[in-house]
Amino acid sequence: MSAERSQRSVDRIRELCASLASGLALLLSLSACAPPDRVSSAAFDLARSRGAEEPAREWRTYLGDLASSQSSPLDQVDAGNVSELEVAWRYDAGGASETGVSQVQFNPLIVRGVLYGVSPTLRVFALDASTGAQLWSFEPGVPVEAWTASRGAVYWADGEDERLIVGVGPELIALDARTGELASAFGDGGRLDLGRGLGRDVDDMMGVVATTPGSLFEDLLIVGGRVGESRGAAPGHVRAFDVRTGEMRWIFHTVPRPGEFGADTWPDDAWQHTGGVNAWAGFAVDAERGLVFVPTGAPTFDFFGGDRPGDNLFANTLLALDARTGERRWHYQVVRHDIWDRDLPSPPNLVEVERDGQTIPAVAQVTKTGDTFVFHRETGAPLFPIEEQDVVGAAVPGEAVARKQPVPVRPPPFTRQGFSLDLVTDRTEAARASVLERAKDMQFGALYVPPSGVGTVQYPGTDGGAEWGGAAWDAETGLLYVNANQIGTIVQLLEASTDFDYFASPQGAYVMLCGGCHGLDLAGDGSRVPSLRGVRDRLGLFDTYRVIRDGRGHMPGFDGFVPWYGLAAIAWYVHGLEDDALPSNWAALAGPKEYVNAGYHSLLDADRLPGTKPPWGTLTAIDLSAGEIRWQVPFGNYPAALERGATGLGSENYGGPVVTAGGLLFIAATPDAKIHAFDKVTGALLWEGDLPAGGFATPAVYEANGRQFVVVAAGGGKLGTPNGSEYVAFALPAER
Repeated sequence: MSAERSQRSVDRIRELCASLASGLALLLSLSACAPPDRVSSAAFDLARSRGAEEPAREWRTYLGDLASSQSSPLDQVDAGNVSELEVAWRYDAGGASETGVSQVQFNPLIVRGVLYGVSPTLRVFALDASTGAQLWSFEPGVPVEAWTASRGAVYWADGEDERLIVGVGPELIALDARTGELASAFGDGGRLDLGRGLGRDVDDMMGVVATTPGSLFEDLLIVGGRVGESRGAAPGHVRAFDVRTGEMRWIFHTVPRPGEFGADTWPDDAWQHTGGVNAWAGFAVDAERGLVFVPTGAPTFDFFGGDRPGDNLFANTLLALDARTGERRWHYQVVRHDIWDRDLPSPPNLVEVERDGQTIPAVAQVTKTGDTFVFHRETGAPLFPIEEQDVVGAAVPGEAVARKQPVPVRPPPFTRQGFSLDLVTDRTEAARASVLERAKDMQFGALYVPPSGVGTVQYPGTDGGAEWGGAAWDAETGLLYVNANQIGTIVQLLEASTDFDYFASPQGAYVMLCGGCHGLDLAGDGSRVPSLRGVRDRLGLFDTYRVIRDGRGHMPGFDGFVPWYGLAAIAWYVHGLEDDALPSNWAALAGPKEYVNAGYHSLLDADRLPGTKPPWGTLTAIDLSAGEIRWQVPFGNYPAALERGATGLGSENYGGPVVTAGGLLFIAATPDAKIHAFDKVTGALLWEGDLPAGGFATPAVYEANGRQFVVVAAGGGKLGTPNGSEYVAFALPAER
């Protein structure tokens, strides 16, 4: 997360941390662009000779196809033999230790027998998809956004011109798919800076970052991107570029400009300074109808909107755009005036719904709140009733809350919604007591309760519900499969001065450098970000300074960014605090005030496990024609729960499912470092395979050399799990 320099918001440090980590890693490379490391063309041709003839039997598009179905027609592996799956090959992409944050979230492409992937440092590579042998490798030579992984790529071909287009930080790079060399005809010598053409100047730290890949339609590459989530962030325009040249062909302003549809839902000058409202999750394309479906995120600042009164179109909206021109065909706003960080988290799925004997082309969008919105693909008409739900509870002064929010009546939510004391964990008496004590003075209740100064329990939390891994659609069964997080988040807003020179005092320096992660209360999140309370009981003063200077684990060092005496002041500040002497005077600082987020905190119990009753993660099958849940099972295990002998409680999970014609659903996504196969009709767990690290990525299913493979990137690095950098492919034994 980030903020404009002039604002000096706490959130800016999240982006700065990422940049510093990546910069330190890549300072080891002196070249701006290393030449590709490749084997002979004969090896490449041999790999291609092993590929499947039919494109559908490979994985040539992010998430399987332009419709985001996350499905495969392969059936060689089925319920009868899935237990025989074994590791067919492993490929270590390297680089996990260079950044300290691994985050390989890549859904690999498999095209004509060649697998394309990226490493934790965004080194692009091509492998023989049947053996895992490297064919070429390309080092892009740009700073890695250590907090932002690349999730996929785009393959495009026109005759002999074959390209792989990959997002690397703020750029798109186009490579020759055969050789790994830059495709010089695209952009500036094979590179396209996404920070250009935004219509206003944006700080480099506030610009656009390529995470989820764009989508192809005819000769257009339609692109969104990740931006900051606080004041000063870049605008989230949706743009289409000529796939051959990189020239921009159309742009859709997600924060409308004067005279554009939706401008009356914003202050007059909002387009000049408001950021976010970006399509970071990816798209679904209906090529037959010439439509691209665009899910958008929240406007900035995530948790306070007093400076942007109105519904704020097209934030938190499913947009249907003309894929050729970018013109709006229809839209539906899922959250009005978002102050909960309820981005639409994944591409929608293009589906078909049976209604009164008719087959209706539809689009389904899962959400962070655990809802599934289903619309007619051509008109945008809802296919199930949607009711208006009240926003209850007090907001901070100056907030302009939208008092009603749309919630679908059917299908029923695939997570619990809203928080009450009945939902508090009863795993142990101590665990329950710790959560009750933490929540007793906070706001909570319905699905939509505004962020507050005392803290608001938001359930599901800011990470969903549904997440970026997306849902899988199976046309055979008419079921939509979605994995979800079922944990709560505490959102607390504090006032801090906009004029205060944060680096003029140790406390202020802590706010700028550390508060966005460890929280203004120093409590961390109990998992990935440790508490700094009582740090002097664990580390000496010099050791504390050294961690701040050099970094440790997921935390980057700040040496070279802040003078040594500034780092020493922060160390002195956190090291000298008594446990009960928490910061309390942010609002007392002189000058105008702004609201800042007091850190990202999960609602955890005394054992640092989720503070609500299980399941903490689920996998759900939804019948979209009937609008009913067919089955739901707990999904995942926390290592800490397993150590206590507890299984089947579920866990947070990141990365989506893939469904096959063999009756199976494959998904990794969990912190227990496993890939799982479920019966897609019943939800029964049929098989699990071990991974070298957490597989927080969506798998790909493909055929090569006559065998069906399931491959997943095992990057770990989330939920306190170790880093990794391997791609692991499973198949039935070769002698079958």
